[in-house]
Amino acid sequence: MTSHSTVLITGGTGSFGNTVASALLERGDIQEIRILSRDEAKQDQMRHDLNDDRLRFYLGDVREYTSVERAMKSVDYVFHAAALKQVPSCEFFPLEAVRTNVLGSENVLRAADYADVSSVVCLSTDKAVYPVNAMGMSKAMMEKLAVAFGLNNRTSETVVSCVRYGNVMYSRGSVIPLFIQQLKASKNLTVTNPDMTRFMMSLDDSVSLVEYAFHNAQQGDLFIRKAKACTIGDLAQALINLFASRASVDVIGTRHAEKVSEALASREELARAQDHGEYFRIPADNRELNYELYFEEGDRTQHFFQDYDSHTVERMSVAETEDLLLTLPGVRAELQAAGLAPLERKAS
Repeated sequence: MTSHSTVLITGGTGSFGNTVASALLERGDIQEIRILSRDEAKQDQMRHDLNDDRLRFYLGDVREYTSVERAMKSVDYVFHAAALKQVPSCEFFPLEAVRTNVLGSENVLRAADYADVSSVVCLSTDKAVYPVNAMGMSKAMMEKLAVAFGLNNRTSETVVSCVRYGNVMYSRGSVIPLFIQQLKASKNLTVTNPDMTRFMMSLDDSVSLVEYAFHNAQQGDLFIRKAKACTIGDLAQALINLFASRASVDVIGTRHAEKVSEALASREELARAQDHGEYFRIPADNRELNYELYFEEGDRTQHFFQDYDSHTVERMSVAETEDLLLTLPGVRAELQAAGLAPLERKAS
């Protein structure tokens, strides 16, 4: 990115959009940041919170191509974060997930190609790996669209890539704010399955992953940031400890369409992945539409790999989970508001 760059963030009023916009504004080398979203109240709140003349707000929906095309004019880089992300909502209304996560993503890619955007990074999720719910399936289809763009537009100036991550800690609608709300109300924590494991990533880590993709992506690449995991039971206990609470855990059972563990990369993907230290780069399968390459030539290496799964990677202890939680500004602010500032200093 240069000092004259214009960046578009779709779904920019969400937790990720707010974080990446703040990070880009602090760097001072961005000419303009455009926020495309359909929620005017959140746009107004973001306008007041960030209070920067380089922000421009576009009211619209990725489902509507003309909305996207209008916001895309003269844009250099796109963070595509607009999505329906709540698993239960997508289970009840799967076609709505298709309209936003699949068809909306197609609108973004088509408009970016038309506007000669330099790079588009699409945000995906671990739920797209071996998906069992409508949200994960629709995100998996979004990833396929990103790869297919490169296969079908080999002369395009627009580089399209994806990033995939697990639970973004303290993001809107995630379990950590729910647990904190329950603790503040002196309620027990409701846990679906204490043995369930999830990858844990901070919002700052998710922004770093997207920036890494912008600087390193080739057409159709998928980037994954390596992450540790913890059980939901240990996460709940870590918050109980930090808030010096006497709350206990009420197990409510695994909800419909939930997995006990999540995978950030499949064994099939790891067979062709490149290890970039903190990241995996998974290049696109660039075979042409030649049936011999699909039916007559196999991959002898796949059986040597296992999935990059939250059940099999390094698992954090309760104490390590506490330390990670204390790196989150939102958690530290809640602790300070509760008069637990001594615990906050543990992070330093």
